[in-house]
Amino acid sequence: MFQIDSEKHKVVIDPTKRHEFVILFDVTNGNPNGDPDAENLPRIDPQTMTGLVTDVALKRKVRDYAAQIQGKNIFIQSKTALNTLIEKAFNDVGVKPASITLIEQEQADEALIAYLNALGEAGFAYDCGQLTYNGDDVKPSTIKKLIQTQLEDEGNEEISEELSKKLEDIAKRLADAAKDKKGIKPEDREKARKKMINDYYDIKMFGAVLSTGLNAGQVRGPVQLTFAKSIDPVLLIDPTITRQARTTEDRMKTGSTEMGRKPLIPYGLYRAHGFYNPFLAKHSDTKEVFVSENDLSALWESLANLFEFDHSASRQEMAVQGLWVFTHDTDKGNAHAHKLFKLIDIKPVGEGKMVPRSFTDYESKLTMPDSGKLDSSGFTGVTLTRLV
Repeated sequence: MFQIDSEKHKVVIDPTKRHEFVILFDVTNGNPNGDPDAENLPRIDPQTMTGLVTDVALKRKVRDYAAQIQGKNIFIQSKTALNTLIEKAFNDVGVKPASITLIEQEQADEALIAYLNALGEAGFAYDCGQLTYNGDDVKPSTIKKLIQTQLEDEGNEEISEELSKKLEDIAKRLADAAKDKKGIKPEDREKARKKMINDYYDIKMFGAVLSTGLNAGQVRGPVQLTFAKSIDPVLLIDPTITRQARTTEDRMKTGSTEMGRKPLIPYGLYRAHGFYNPFLAKHSDTKEVFVSENDLSALWESLANLFEFDHSASRQEMAVQGLWVFTHDTDKGNAHAHKLFKLIDIKPVGEGKMVPRSFTDYESKLTMPDSGKLDSSGFTGVTLTRLV
């Protein structure tokens, strides 16, 4: 398993400098990224038949590695609702918004719940029986007016008198709950935002929208990835498989086995590009850099070992075959990224020649500069480091 050497690789772990990177990985007899719009067949560009892996899928691998292997807290996960984590951040910085719990009959009223769910832009959040107001003005008249404005926007003729009375009662209860509250000020939202950047590795690196419940704004992360695209066209195969297990007694009556499918490609070599922007690694107000050397080191380690702990029945053999990092001497950079990417030249096998079935089929096609400063290549102030 690859690990960053902080002394040997010191140039690539500087969070105050601009970095671009190229990652090369392959898949053998597997499905690198299923397409739900095509019955989970491997994703492809239908014009060229080249394989695709989304940036979201690649980020998921980084998140999983960071959480499972590096022990980091991750925001985008499946164990806890995101709004619960945002609310926790506000509570941690000492901000508790006005909130009420709806009675059982109210929670069962579909028209009422639909209306409350539409109040998001007005500063209200409804989840699991709890209605929260996260505005900065907690005057009872303001809260009632906001709900009344929504009523007017919906059109009074479409709102029943019964629903109108329920909303009036809810507005009064929420206003009462807000009497001893101070409201959420812009500085409170910034505190919660910074708290989440510090607490969650994926927010720090990739950014996130933090306004789905309580509004903590959003974070534009310094790290972004492109779709990965295969060097050559890939062949989609959807073989039929059998399993010797039945799920119900009724199915047992028809036989001991049943059919299934397992979509895959025999082989594909994929390439993706990535970017690290140091200007997005700073807090907007203080300009303090919140990405550390350890954070950047963890990113390179996770990319280098992207599939080492991700093996599954559909992804049995996936491996990172190359990871190159271009580091600039300054935060603004010394060269255009697209020109640097051209230095890593992976040639396709070529029409009429052998069909690629392993990475060694590309061995003679790989041309790239050695690691080190690229002054002699016309890119003064840029250093290339090959990590894999």
